[in-house]
Amino acid sequence: MDGKGRALDNIFVERFFRTLKYENIYLNEYETPKALRRGLNQYIRFYNEQRLHESLGYRYPVDYYRQTYLKMAI
Repeated sequence: MDGKGRALDNIFVERFFRTLKYENIYLNEYETPKALRRGLNQYIRFYNEQRLHESLGYRYPVDYYRQTYLKMAI
C-alpha cells in the first residue's frame, strides 16, 4: 500500500464510503457535527453487525471476521 496508483489497495474502502454516502449521509440532514458523528457511528455499527453482505456469503462482517480471522490467531 504505497499510495499513488494503487487502486486495488483502496477499492474496499472506496466502496464502503460510497455505500455510507448513499445509504446514510445523502438521506439524512444532520444539523450539528455531534449529530453527524452519532449518525455515522450508528450506521457503521449497523453496517458491521446487522447488514448482510453478498460478498461474504450473506453474512455480517462481524461474524465473518470472528469466524475467519480469530481462528487464524489461535
